[in-house]
Amino acid sequence: MSFEEEWGAAMRLNGLPNDPGRWSPGVDLSVKQDHLGAIGHAAYELHGRLAKDGNHARMDSYEAATALSGHAFRTGSALTTVQETWGFQLRTLLHAVAHISNHLDYSVASHAKDDAEVSASLSVSKISEYFT
Repeated sequence: MSFEEEWGAAMRLNGLPNDPGRWSPGVDLSVKQDHLGAIGHAAYELHGRLAKDGNHARMDSYEAATALSGHAFRTGSALTTVQETWGFQLRTLLHAVAHISNHLDYSVASHAKDDAEVSASLSVSKISEYFT
């Protein structure tokens, strides 16, 4: 699809009438900065708990896998595989939670900066009306 076709489709979608009997595309999504901050803080706390508690059984699992493998039990290698897979999944989850926390912190700061800039530009333009 060309740019012109996509642009035309977007303009048609943006121009749909607001039909109260159906889902309305005219309603904007709104989120308060306090909510974003609370979610970001919860993600930060979750990250800390996961980093601590996610490795709780790592040493015991390693020792059990080594002991089982030393006695020629195939369960030892299976337990090693489970432990390695758990570690990989835990690191992936920690990375995702950290990304969420960091992104929400950035979003809150970015929106606060944008709000301050808009507020400053509006107040300056209002003041300048009195000096002309």
